[in-house]
Amino acid sequence: MPISEEDLIDVEHQLGRSPRAALSVAYRCPCGRPAVIENAPRLPDGEPFPTLFYSTCPRLNSAIGQLEGSGLMKELENQLSEDQELARKYELAHQDYLARRNDIEVLPEKLHFSAGGMPDRVKCLHALIAHSLAVGTGVNPIGDIALKVLPKWWESGACNNDK
Repeated sequence: MPISEEDLIDVEHQLGRSPRAALSVAYRCPCGRPAVIENAPRLPDGEPFPTLFYSTCPRLNSAIGQLEGSGLMKELENQLSEDQELARKYELAHQDYLARRNDIEVLPEKLHFSAGGMPDRVKCLHALIAHSLAVGTGVNPIGDIALKVLPKWWESGACNNDK
């Protein structure tokens, strides 16, 4: 279902700017507001925009930023280099991301580029967690691991309660 005008207003408030390629809300916070949007593979001007799932909730993004600052990405990347099964599942997550984006539009110039460092690195927990939230657990193992240690960002109230 296309993103509603109300959701676009919420996302604009969350980001402090208009979203550039929003197609739909891929995940809602428990408060009911958008937390992850699904984007078109291209911006309106035709520029490639390969970030299919984008976290918009400021509280979620703040919590993820704290995880990134804690050194978790390096720990996860070390696990990835040591655990062949984890690496295999992460490669499958990369393929899932590409397939979902290609179902909307194939980006020849970004054909093998997904998000978050997949399939070899852990570069951006925001993208990996957004992928896990959007498609559910069991698809992106690194996003799932990070989600398990992520604080419950929604517990202090609605994400846009100052709207």
